[in-house]
Amino acid sequence: ESIIDEHKIREVLITLGSGEHDKLLDIVGRASRSNAGLKIMPDLYDIISGQARTREIYGFPLIDINPELQRPWEETAKRTLDIIVSALVIVIGSPIWILTALLVKLTSPGPIIYSQERVGKNGETFRIYKFRSMRTDSETGGPVWAVKNDPRVTAYGKFIRKTHLDEIPQFWNVLKGDMSLVGPRPERPHFVKLLSEEIPYYRRRLKVRPGVTGLFQAMEYKYDESIDDVKNKLKYDLMYIESMSFRLDIKIIFKTAFRMLRGKGQA
Repeated sequence: ESIIDEHKIREVLITLGSGEHDKLLDIVGRASRSNAGLKIMPDLYDIISGQARTREIYGFPLIDINPELQRPWEETAKRTLDIIVSALVIVIGSPIWILTALLVKLTSPGPIIYSQERVGKNGETFRIYKFRSMRTDSETGGPVWAVKNDPRVTAYGKFIRKTHLDEIPQFWNVLKGDMSLVGPRPERPHFVKLLSEEIPYYRRRLKVRPGVTGLFQAMEYKYDESIDDVKNKLKYDLMYIESMSFRLDIKIIFKTAFRMLRGKGQA
């Protein structure tokens, strides 16, 4: 890392042998924290999940792990979509959100909105907002992962989780620019630190704005209950980053909306 910083390295070429998987993952994980592009020899691609595109330099085939994610016009279109959709959801759905807020207050003691620190693009932290679905004493012993049929969830909380209504205040985060409509779900700093040590290439998902929904949420949403669950979700996150496009965002938004209408969330 010090060599990259000291010499302002823009590209890192990795040509380790195919038997040095652990060393490769370690280098990729550490180098990914910088803005340097990473390239590896193609025979090592089998152990790197996520964004990669092939190219040649002086006739040698290389795999580009950190290419430019989106062209400028695509970034502009994505941000424009974020602003328009989030503003419409907040304004047009306001009667439903007011009713939801009242029911949260009436069905359990405590605040209506739950606020929590999360890690966003490039590792910057921000406050995420949700309608409160758990008891106020849910994490007195420290941060823990949610589980299926979590006993900390209130009776009404189960309903708003099933329908994803608890996520609605996050459209304010989208308007502010902390989040996008589509992207990897933002995680808490405690778990980002823990998972970055456990999964070397985990921090690569921090290269983009986190989303209200993502490819994993649209396809097979469930809460993380173990490291294996996180690794499975990470595959989807990196697959999304590899294939980022305006068209894909639209498809994920519609798939997520369909899941909401069917009440396919996890309580």
